[in-house]
Amino acid sequence: MTYEGLSESYIKLLLKAKEAMERAYVPYSHFQVGAALLDEEGHIHFGCNVENAAYGPTNCAERTALFRAVADGKRPGQFQAIAVIGDTEGPIAPCGICRQVLVELCMPDMPVIMGNLKGQWSISTVSDILPGAFTPASLDNRERKTNE
Repeated sequence: MTYEGLSESYIKLLLKAKEAMERAYVPYSHFQVGAALLDEEGHIHFGCNVENAAYGPTNCAERTALFRAVADGKRPGQFQAIAVIGDTEGPIAPCGICRQVLVELCMPDMPVIMGNLKGQWSISTVSDILPGAFTPASLDNRERKTNE
């Protein structure tokens, strides 16, 4: 994997995501996904998908990394970038649920680096991958109507 044209720091983050991918627990789909979340202090929080026979309790790599970071004491907005990787035809993209969690816990302009095992990559931002997102600010309107 060369990731031609991608910055050295983002390549390193994708390679850390690949390490996490190799830890995935996927006995049903056999579809491994890894994520590496870089916080403001330069620490990396790993995530991989973890499946469950009941399917609903399954957790994606991106959410695993984000939830782990929160459990480790990080607060929303304290992240610099997230890299996601999978064995896909093109660069893998976060699912809708993961996009919603990214919107909740990350700054809108935070980079989302998406890659695959072929060395292909794409970069977007949190706000670009979920336009019109439901955010904490969306709840403010509900409170105003309730209190009127």
